[in-house]
Amino acid sequence: MSIDKTAARQRAYELAQRMLPSGDFAGFFDAVYATAGGDANWVPWADLQPHPVALAWLERQNVQGEGRSALVVGCGLGDDAEELAGRGFHVTAFDVSPNAIAWCKQRFPASSVNYQAADLLNAPAAWSQAFDFVLEVYTIQALPRELRTRAIAGIAQFVAPGGQLLVVCRGREPQEDPGTLPWPLTRAELAQFEQNGLREVSFEDVRDEDGRHFRAWYER
Repeated sequence: MSIDKTAARQRAYELAQRMLPSGDFAGFFDAVYATAGGDANWVPWADLQPHPVALAWLERQNVQGEGRSALVVGCGLGDDAEELAGRGFHVTAFDVSPNAIAWCKQRFPASSVNYQAADLLNAPAAWSQAFDFVLEVYTIQALPRELRTRAIAGIAQFVAPGGQLLVVCRGREPQEDPGTLPWPLTRAELAQFEQNGLREVSFEDVRDEDGRHFRAWYER
């Protein structure tokens, strides 16, 4: 049975109301996947396809892995990770939710992707400057402002010398109301990647039927 995403968002909002005041973000995301009961319609952000704003960039740039290493931050149900693997990257993909990772492995039992449960704010030391290409879609915006500086520093740290980072997020102007979870980012917040040793190659303000997105490309 197909579930209206409005109902999924309401369920997630109710979970957030119960769990986020205590700061249990890991528990909140894991609970969303757990209560979905194997039905991705109950995961508000799961579309079971690569994110179109990221995919459009990969296709325009004709990105090919050619055996290089890639990391997908907050991989969810794995579609972005599988896209990169299909392009020839050796992919590691992680999510703070063990239930999401188990679901990825169930969806893609023959996948070459190394799926791992891990916390962005306490990532393995071995991942420091270890990846040629890093993809971040919608993870930072799911965190409150007080955690974003750490999250951005952590993501920047994954990028190897000469490596690339692609960030896709919902965007807003500084004076606009951030609303409720997920909270759109400002360009000033994204500028913190440059404060963490990366160089902005391009920035795009993408507006489509799904709203406003920022797409930023960085290199170390």
